[in-house]
Amino acid sequence: PAVDPRPASSLRPGTPSRLTSARQSRFPRDHLESVCGYLMKYTNLVTGWQFRFFVLNNEAGLLEYFVNEQSRNQKPRGSLQLAGAVISPSDEDSHTFAVNAASGEQYKLRATDAKERQHWVSRLQVCTQHHTEAIGKNNPPLKSRSFSRASPGNGSSPVAQRRPSQSASAGSLAGPPAHARPLPAARGEPLQLDHLVQVQEMMTHAKGQQRDLTKTIEGLPASGHLSALDQDLLLLKATSMATLGCLADCFHILQLQHAAHQKGALLPPGPAVGWPDPRGPLPDRYENGADGSPVAGPEKPGAAPEDQAAPGAGLSERAPEEVDPDEEVEDAGEDEEDDLGTVEEQRSVILHLLSQLKLGMDLTRVVLPTFTLEKRSLLEMYADFLSHPDLFLAIPGGRTAEDRMVRFVHYYLTAFRQGRRGAVAKKPYNPILGETFHCSWRVARPAPPAADGTPAAEPGSYTVRFVAEQVSHHPPVSGFYAECPERGVSVGAHVWTKSKFLGMSIGVTMAGEGLLSLLDHGEEYTFTLPSAYARSILTVPWVELGGKVGINCAKTGYSASVVFHTKPFYGGRVHRVTAEVKQNPGNAVVCRVQGEWNSVLEFTYSNGETKQVDLTKLPVTPKRVRPLEKQGPYESRRLWSRVTEALRESELDKATEHKRVLEERQRSEERHRAETGTPWHTKYFLPEGDGWVYRKPLGKTAPKPQPDD
Repeated sequence: PAVDPRPASSLRPGTPSRLTSARQSRFPRDHLESVCGYLMKYTNLVTGWQFRFFVLNNEAGLLEYFVNEQSRNQKPRGSLQLAGAVISPSDEDSHTFAVNAASGEQYKLRATDAKERQHWVSRLQVCTQHHTEAIGKNNPPLKSRSFSRASPGNGSSPVAQRRPSQSASAGSLAGPPAHARPLPAARGEPLQLDHLVQVQEMMTHAKGQQRDLTKTIEGLPASGHLSALDQDLLLLKATSMATLGCLADCFHILQLQHAAHQKGALLPPGPAVGWPDPRGPLPDRYENGADGSPVAGPEKPGAAPEDQAAPGAGLSERAPEEVDPDEEVEDAGEDEEDDLGTVEEQRSVILHLLSQLKLGMDLTRVVLPTFTLEKRSLLEMYADFLSHPDLFLAIPGGRTAEDRMVRFVHYYLTAFRQGRRGAVAKKPYNPILGETFHCSWRVARPAPPAADGTPAAEPGSYTVRFVAEQVSHHPPVSGFYAECPERGVSVGAHVWTKSKFLGMSIGVTMAGEGLLSLLDHGEEYTFTLPSAYARSILTVPWVELGGKVGINCAKTGYSASVVFHTKPFYGGRVHRVTAEVKQNPGNAVVCRVQGEWNSVLEFTYSNGETKQVDLTKLPVTPKRVRPLEKQGPYESRRLWSRVTEALRESELDKATEHKRVLEERQRSEERHRAETGTPWHTKYFLPEGDGWVYRKPLGKTAPKPQPDD
């Protein structure tokens, strides 16, 4: 591990930012600021991250670094020219960012926190823009050069090198002919903005060759010695597509900088330009609801499910339904999701899908292959957050506001383990508009002591009721609500899932807010949810949580900050979580938590006491659900029953077809509403501000609960 060279005073928690600033007299009108301070710099897989002292030299347009602050008067260990550079905050976490120089060199850096990263990024952006504009003013534009296209098949290509006998059938990505290539710039010469025309022509040439390569690969037979599903060819296709996509995004960033230069304006301080949104509509076959899965092959006419409604049917059946608890039965068990073989067998399908995606692309409208689905709806996954209802019901039993906040944090941190099934990351079904899920849990009441001090017999049980509904399709928003009137506690939330393609992983942001209400105490606790990431999607996908979430109670002044740590690029543990419970007026920490959100948590209290909670040993209360024959046509398990059955039997083609029929029904109903002008009405949730709330929350419908104590 790297030795931290910083002075001890700069490492103490709570000390001010280590950044120092000095106004430069050379550029007073540009308000340039020199910045220096310690950052972590990623070196390589062996050395990993190391603390280095960085100096932003605004006068020279350089970012320099030294071993430590004491050696800053010596020659720097390294430096980057900032003219023409791109400053990019990372998607990994809120601390990391990259400086990409025009020469191709890159520094991957990590600040102490998000605020410090923002300060560095803002100052680097201003310096970069200033020196980039200065170069454009001091250098006249060059005449653009024309490039002739190399004929497909000439030159060597990766495919031709791997199989010489097939060289005539694959296009070349070798680039423009030697006589058409511009002379390389001298090492370290900064990028000039008047080269954009040349770059655009070169990219057009490369895109044409990449299209030829793609057509050649897709034109190969489906089987044989060299097939269109050959893993090496699919990897080549995906890599070439991703490379061109990245280049196009970088070129778009340069165009934005050039436009700012033309207007004579500096880029404002703030976040660096991120990955732009896709500049064209997705192909129809990847729209949500289309049969985009390559597994299914040609569409086969199949019988619609027995309970498939005609367009417009069911629109008048949106009245809230009261579920009879006596009709619910204890869940028989959960479907296992530990099928590692399927993922490996379908690797070529994943590669084919990756070849269609771009970094930063919104995956809301992208249909993933059927074999990546787990056998439950997203609405049921939210219900599994309450798999420990005894901890949920224990919250209002806290005798003090501090105790109740700590109990809520305890329950919150134990909720996510059961939300995930199995070791492999799989995706729950996307709920269709109007889909609902109902269930309940029964929790044994504590037995009150009898007159002689012995426990009384048959104490009975509490009932926790749960309902979830898909209230919006675009954007995809779900609402869920759970309550126990006898204990005077309820919790509800609305969640907007936003997914993005991050290269070799997929990130899902769960935007929205939740509210826990304790009627006896008149307290309301607001909370948010972490993001989720599916990592290693080309091998064995796994899930980790990441991000900082907050829990607040305005009435009591207590709050909690929970951080789900993503695994560092080098070293570190997975699934790590830390939390602090504070009393806001004095900002005093009353409880600290550390550990893994799917394993063991350790609680340390202000009085020095500690408690360990092994999540793997916590009893899971099975939920109670109505049998399929008693469920409505829009209830999750009945709605997806044929897809689930086909997945259990490993009939992927059948599962894909049943899924397609459901999604086609959703599109038909949407078209019918548009044609007839019929508005959509939700069943259990109502819009309120920017979110959704349950129609009849506990405080408006339930009598005052009777305390047990």
